[in-house]
Amino acid sequence: LSAKEYAMLETFLRHPAQVLSRQQLLSHVWGYHFDPGSNVVDVYVGYLRKKLGKDRIETVRGMGYRLVVE
Repeated sequence: LSAKEYAMLETFLRHPAQVLSRQQLLSHVWGYHFDPGSNVVDVYVGYLRKKLGKDRIETVRGMGYRLVVE
């Protein structure tokens, strides 16, 4: 994993099964406020899905993303 992918995964692991908004992920991983035009969170979620399996991170429509814990 890249440093940013690892930081994002760590954020998900610290909040298991909790929905995290794009703004929360941007703040924790990149350290800046949400830019409505930025898709960097979506891109990195895609990278993590490719490496962890597509079903490990769930999209919660209108809210954000959640790590699926079994």
